[in-house]
Amino acid sequence: VQLQASGGGSVQTGGSLRLSCAASGGALDFRAIGWFRRFPGRERERVGCITTRDRSSYYADSVKGRFTISTDNAKNAVYLQMTTLQPEDTGVYYCAGYRLGIPIGGCPPGSDFTSWGQGTLVTVSS
Repeated sequence: VQLQASGGGSVQTGGSLRLSCAASGGALDFRAIGWFRRFPGRERERVGCITTRDRSSYYADSVKGRFTISTDNAKNAVYLQMTTLQPEDTGVYYCAGYRLGIPIGGCPPGSDFTSWGQGTLVTVSS
């Protein structure tokens, strides 16, 4: 199973986008789903994650209050709602799955996530 992120695009500063994460070839059979982003020339950054059992969500300080992660079990999808976007949010966004346990108090490191798929590009212009 690979997780595919979609919904990226170009917006102006202050705009909003909603990204979707869906599983190709199976269900979202993970303990948690994480969202990550990679900026040009920089290392991958953890955006946030959500547990699939009780839907607890955790966010990086840089997006807290602006981004929201949610799940739709009926559609087998996870969403990343992004508001008040800034140019520094520009990057490729990925989703990935976590199976090693149930995150408590925060997101596990990206290296513990699996089933990475192709990301989706988000461009925020000033």
